[in-house]
Amino acid sequence: MQLFYNSELNETTRLFSFSKDESRHIVKVLRKSTGDRLTITNGVGWIFEADVIVPNHNKCVVEIQKSKYIHPKDYSVHLAVSPTKLNDRYEWFLEKATEIGVTKITPVISHNSERKKIKSERFKKIIQSATKQSLNPYLPSLNPAVTFSKFLKTPQKGKTYIAHCAAGEKYSFKDHIEAGKSVTILIGPEGGFSGEEISTALKNNYIPVSLGSSRLRTETAAIVACHTIQLCNE
Repeated sequence: MQLFYNSELNETTRLFSFSKDESRHIVKVLRKSTGDRLTITNGVGWIFEADVIVPNHNKCVVEIQKSKYIHPKDYSVHLAVSPTKLNDRYEWFLEKATEIGVTKITPVISHNSERKKIKSERFKKIIQSATKQSLNPYLPSLNPAVTFSKFLKTPQKGKTYIAHCAAGEKYSFKDHIEAGKSVTILIGPEGGFSGEEISTALKNNYIPVSLGSSRLRTETAAIVACHTIQLCNE
């Protein structure tokens, strides 16, 4: 099955037309014609089955035949990850975390971050593409990049963690996760979080955790954290 995405759809939609780019892909690349069935999500839990009624490569029109709502998981996964020096590494993380089942992503600019700006529109396209590829009816949200201090001042849902490599007491992340409970975890940049940032996070009730004995790159650590949460909820 191939999944298409459009945020404009809702349970009352009957006729719908795709954008020019999507229409060209459907008609020219996939060679869909009148009567062919497409599966579409709006990214907030709805799955629609629609038949092509006007296979025009500039404006492909479909008619919704069935709709189904998929209830969300009873927990959320929020990855707060510092941007990597190389954009392609962060893009890889976005793609894989989306496939695994992340709910929300926040790029966090910390003291040791070498990259201060992100390509939010490109990142959103990568997340959207990975959502379709993984047949996920829920599109993860990408928050604007924020500073570490500002992020800590923002209330988060569920338990909050900080993964770091500095000395000090840390808990095993996999042993600390509670099934069905929402999780927010902070992952630092290549240089790690500063001592002051770690101390501030602990004062704000962030639990210090280890993701294992190996020293991981930023993007790898984020994927390990995401996958660990999912495994603990199986």
